[in-house]
Amino acid sequence: MGLSHVEIEKVKHLHDVDSAISYLFSHINSTPLLQKALSYSIEAHKLQFRKSGEPYIIHPILVASIVASITADESMAIAALLHDVVEDTPTTVEEVESIFGKDVAHLVDGLTKIDTIRDSELIPSHSNEKLVASALTFRKMLIASIEDVRVLVVKLCDRLHNMLTLDALAEHKQQRISEETLVVYAPIAHRLGISFLKNILEDLSFSYLFKEEKHHIDNYLDTNYHAIELKLNDFKEAISKLLVQNGFCEDDFEVLSRVKHRYSIYLKMQRKGVSIDEVLDLLALRILTKDPVKCYNILGLIHLHFRPLASRFKDYIAVAKDNGYQTIHTSVFYNTAIFEVQIRTYEMHKTAELGVAAHWKYKSGGDTIKLDWLDNLQYQDESVEDFYALIKNDLYSEDISVFSPTGDAFTLPRGAVLLDYAYAVHSEVGNKALSGLVNKTKSSLLTELNNGDIVKVITGDQMITRCSWIDAVKTSKAQTNMKLNCNARIREINSKAAVNIVATSMSLSTHRVNEWFKENNCESIANIASDVESFKNVIHRYVADINKNSRFRSFLVRHRFKLKTTTVAGLDIYSTSSINDVVFDYCCHPKSGDEVMGFLNKNRVNVHHKLCSVAAKKLEEETPMVFIKWTHQKHYNYKLIASLHNEKGALAEFLAYLAKLNIDISTIELGKESEDYTKFCELEFEAKESDINVLRGKIDSSIKVIDLIRTDDAYKTN
Repeated sequence: MGLSHVEIEKVKHLHDVDSAISYLFSHINSTPLLQKALSYSIEAHKLQFRKSGEPYIIHPILVASIVASITADESMAIAALLHDVVEDTPTTVEEVESIFGKDVAHLVDGLTKIDTIRDSELIPSHSNEKLVASALTFRKMLIASIEDVRVLVVKLCDRLHNMLTLDALAEHKQQRISEETLVVYAPIAHRLGISFLKNILEDLSFSYLFKEEKHHIDNYLDTNYHAIELKLNDFKEAISKLLVQNGFCEDDFEVLSRVKHRYSIYLKMQRKGVSIDEVLDLLALRILTKDPVKCYNILGLIHLHFRPLASRFKDYIAVAKDNGYQTIHTSVFYNTAIFEVQIRTYEMHKTAELGVAAHWKYKSGGDTIKLDWLDNLQYQDESVEDFYALIKNDLYSEDISVFSPTGDAFTLPRGAVLLDYAYAVHSEVGNKALSGLVNKTKSSLLTELNNGDIVKVITGDQMITRCSWIDAVKTSKAQTNMKLNCNARIREINSKAAVNIVATSMSLSTHRVNEWFKENNCESIANIASDVESFKNVIHRYVADINKNSRFRSFLVRHRFKLKTTTVAGLDIYSTSSINDVVFDYCCHPKSGDEVMGFLNKNRVNVHHKLCSVAAKKLEEETPMVFIKWTHQKHYNYKLIASLHNEKGALAEFLAYLAKLNIDISTIELGKESEDYTKFCELEFEAKESDINVLRGKIDSSIKVIDLIRTDDAYKTN
């Protein structure tokens, strides 16, 4: 059932061919075809050596060993042995097929495609391109591999062995490969449900990317090893005793104890802004039993004898995750400590550890493995950076399951709202949603959904654009559709505004401007309202056209103009008339950076948000307009976790201090779980200061900074 940590260490220290072969056949029976593949691979790679100096053939043999520890699929083990022969030697896929058959050749071809797609040159760790490269690799790899999920599993095993032998490479390559593993490969293992692979890949990457943080966690766990073991063993005995006293035979169950894996602990510390000794579910027990009914019997006994934390209860047996994962999760108090308890059957445990690899259906028929999530990840319209963000959101979020009134299950990320569900049902349902019912109670579209909710969406006849809600939804499908709708509406508004702006500047009627646009086949009219160069070019073209066209020549004399630039209230205004004042209208209160447009009222410009309904009416009435844009002022996005004294007025004083530093706060959360004399305050904000260390120094003089990072560049954080 995968490799234990002891076996992983053993694989890491196998450096000769005979030991590697012996290890392979300890995991899979030797067959003539497997022996032939081994001999073929040894011959193909006989002149190749790894950076460490050891024979290259050791790598494919150990990759095949890892594959064999997951599944008895012989084709996959053979493909692992041959996974580099097409790329690194003169061997062709056709040759592989003629010797080893179509199934093996199909897998080797898929693995070769992934390697071909992936950039041959590793991007330096300090390069700004790495985010884009990782995202592109991710998308292309998924699309290339979707034909057969087994290709992904072999590739994950290949990456695991690469990570185990990363010490031989230069430090910048260690960083780059670890980043790629954390962003690309570990999430795939997570979605395929192969938790043992996911955890090992994450911890190995963590050890290279966050050496100091890992050392801190290791040091804590080593220092507190005996106390932790004592707590785990004590609770383990209490559980075993409870079950035996209530009719369970010792053969009916098995209790396993563990500490969360390192990267998981680190993420909890980061997300909660807490130290390691404040991580609630650091200690965990897993109870294995024979059938699902016994799982619920055990749950009942645990909840009756140990106080549970209701908010941490999840039943994935009744409602399994998309990748087949089934387990009951609960957290309980025992002797002043909090323990996470997972309850599952032995069969569920196999599925949880090995995911899709636990139950192959390729040869035996029956139900196919559910891989709808792969289809959902193939976005087409957004930029690479957006794709990366959406992928990260989809893959790393915890799931909940909600139901339609007819009982259909929908898997959504934790924190999803009713509108996310509407888009999960269908894009049209999301676009036309008005409100909904959650458990038969009328609810707004921003109602957060909980595990097990029954949800119904009420729709209207027209599509509704909700640009300000994009950040409120959690799923990439909802965000993508809402952005498309919003962008389409902004383009429509810009097209109308462009006509008004040009007409005002030239003292022409909008009819005349529209006529000229049609005569000259002007494309991208919408750009005129948002790009000052497009605006200037159109006016220059119009003047040139008047010079050529006698029909319009009389206008040239009457409508000579000079475009003036005025800067008022953070806005650059381009107009043929003098501007004395700018008013930000009260109907929409536009703020810096918003999509805005300016209406001319004598020598004053009234600024409205482009989506404002009052502005829409003015637009339809062809109110005179001027071109406006925000004066370019670079702002930098930050996330701060600070420690506040739990006393009256502490937060107000802190916020007043930040205001003096010209910091614009976008979100704020005060730690909910702290019962001590301090509280953790988490802020997201914009600041003009680009140097994170300078900013930290200014803030640190007022309050204790736990963590400060730049969120607009994940690779420039301190």
